[in-house]
Amino acid sequence: MEALNNLAFGFSHALTLNNLMFCAIGCTVGTLVGLLPGLGPLATISLLLPLTYSIPTTGALIMLAGIYYGAQYGDSVSAITMKIPHASSIVACIDGYAMTLKGQTGLALFTAGFSSFIGGTVAILVLTFLAPMLGEVAFLFGPADYVAMMLVGFVCVSFVTTGSLLNGLAMCMIGVLLGTIGTDVNSGAQRFTLDLPFLVDGVGIVSIALGCFGIAEITKNLDSREERSPFNGKINLIPTWSEFKRIIPSALRGSVVGSFLGILPGGGPTIAQFAAYAIDKKVSKYKHEIGTGCIEGVAGQAAADEAAARTSFIPLMSIGIPENAVMALMLAAFIIKGIQPGPNMIASHPELFWGLVASMWIGNVFLLVLNVPLVRYWLSVFKIPYSVLFPSILFFCCIGTYSVNNNLEDIYITAAFGFLGYMFMRLELDAAPLMLGFILGPMLEENFRRALLISRGSFGIFVTRPISGTLLSLVAVFVVWQLVAFGLKVWKRNAPQAQAA
Repeated sequence: MEALNNLAFGFSHALTLNNLMFCAIGCTVGTLVGLLPGLGPLATISLLLPLTYSIPTTGALIMLAGIYYGAQYGDSVSAITMKIPHASSIVACIDGYAMTLKGQTGLALFTAGFSSFIGGTVAILVLTFLAPMLGEVAFLFGPADYVAMMLVGFVCVSFVTTGSLLNGLAMCMIGVLLGTIGTDVNSGAQRFTLDLPFLVDGVGIVSIALGCFGIAEITKNLDSREERSPFNGKINLIPTWSEFKRIIPSALRGSVVGSFLGILPGGGPTIAQFAAYAIDKKVSKYKHEIGTGCIEGVAGQAAADEAAARTSFIPLMSIGIPENAVMALMLAAFIIKGIQPGPNMIASHPELFWGLVASMWIGNVFLLVLNVPLVRYWLSVFKIPYSVLFPSILFFCCIGTYSVNNNLEDIYITAAFGFLGYMFMRLELDAAPLMLGFILGPMLEENFRRALLISRGSFGIFVTRPISGTLLSLVAVFVVWQLVAFGLKVWKRNAPQAQAA
């Protein structure tokens, strides 16, 4: 009952005309940011952060939050329609773009929007009722536990990849190796830079994502003699009741996964989408269709993405720990306004905390009302001849890559990964596990080193801690199970030949 009273108190602040305006601005800007290749919420919030000096505290934070979770939906639009993802929409390329090729773009976009609404709603419920308590969960995880969690993320590769388990793990390891390029943060030594100055800071995730997905897909389409025309003149926007019954369970599963991983530092939308997709490929009634253009493949990851974006505010506001770069900028915005997030924030600034939570409810509805009618306009891109469309896509890819660091070499790196991604496609290798390895690799290395420093070089810390020991046991069980399943598959395939001989 107290939570409902607090929420009503928050709505009394969020529903003021100024705060409604800032919420609308944040959601609209966030959606547009998500549509543009390379320009994510991190760059946008960085540019707009100085404006918060002249905006009231609650309104400024509501606007910045709206940009963040609004961009999560905008990301999925470019991933589904053109296979050009941001970090938080990589998995949407798999089934979302496959649905586009089937002429079901409208259904895929509606599924993403509706699932994002469900994910946001579940996450806001978690924020409302459990934020003070769940903020302490992050304290239970140490470096060894994060290492184990990253290894569980690698196990997800076998479910995310559309090829074999071995190919998926190999692509994942390539991503991990790519993540080590640059300067070692501990020793300062340069690793795998080939004495090239522009590799000192490593390879940007924007370059890899736009290259391996966007430019590679364009190259594949140009290489094909078939006319690319997924738009068939019919807009299948509203799902049937049977399709709704497939969307809702997957979206709810993704919401739970995203809400949990959003709380953990190092988690967030990027990892949540992979975990939700892996769970759907394991437990969904239609798991054999996932990967070929299936509603569940869009619904689960979209809900997890949106849920994790919102629950990532829990460790920031309850214990003062930002769990990713965007949350670090949000922390800067709090400090600029003279507010120190932490255990006392709810008691010291209840109007700010509950006003921000209430604005997320409003923003969730606003995003649904804003984006679902716009699906028809997103579909109009397919009316443009591909000979005109692909140069425009390449132009925005180059602009997006250049805008991150204002560095021309980043465009060359993107082009190189575009060629590499095209070769992966020709070899029928999935690039999604590579992205997962690239994202998790540096975090795995950092926490692995911290764990060994704490244990003074003893590897026993990974099995003696309850959380890491449990997670590593699950990984071991899964690997053994996969090996046994592979052995049985080979035996069944060779048994008829042996009997015939």
